[in-house]
Amino acid sequence: MPKSRSPLIALAAVLCLAFSVPVLGQPQKPAAKAGAATTSAKATFAGGCFWCMEPPYDKLDGVISTTSGYIAGHKKNPTYEEISTGRTGHTEAVEVVYDPAKISYQKLLEVFWRNIDPTVKDQQFCDVGSQYRTGVYYHNDEQKRAAEASKAALEKNKPFKGAIVTEIARATEFYPAEEYHQDYYVKNPVRYKFYRSGCGRDARLKQLWGSAPD
Repeated sequence: MPKSRSPLIALAAVLCLAFSVPVLGQPQKPAAKAGAATTSAKATFAGGCFWCMEPPYDKLDGVISTTSGYIAGHKKNPTYEEISTGRTGHTEAVEVVYDPAKISYQKLLEVFWRNIDPTVKDQQFCDVGSQYRTGVYYHNDEQKRAAEASKAALEKNKPFKGAIVTEIARATEFYPAEEYHQDYYVKNPVRYKFYRSGCGRDARLKQLWGSAPD
């Protein structure tokens, strides 16, 4: 982690830690969407703070559920406090359960790229550390081929400068984050919006892609 930070990064880091404190009386995570298919598939993406990666997938028709958690590390059953040190090897990620008959993995990849900054290593927006690195974690060879092809196509036609450093790797064990992290944007909308704005996420996405995500 850098030895010094800008005032904005320092403030946002403090806000992130403060906002991660559980709030008593939180509503429970909503159940899977009605009409979920009897067959489903999983996709796992790391795009910085997992609070911000649930919303773009939750609104998609064909997505059954999203779960914030930790992946690609070496410690079993890590806690948020442990992965926040950057020493467990994990990165914050979102596991998407979806109906392949209603939405394609390719579409999920498109949404992923559109919601991250793929040009920085071990950082997303104001959040710094290997636990915020971006990644596509494939569950089978078909997903691997699709992810690699998607990355290659973006590299050729990217609307921004800089190499794409997002990793593509086989999914390892995914550990769901603590309950208070799940659907944070629903449970704590004011805190979520303040954190997201303070972190500069939408401003940077607009700079990269030409407009902020919907």
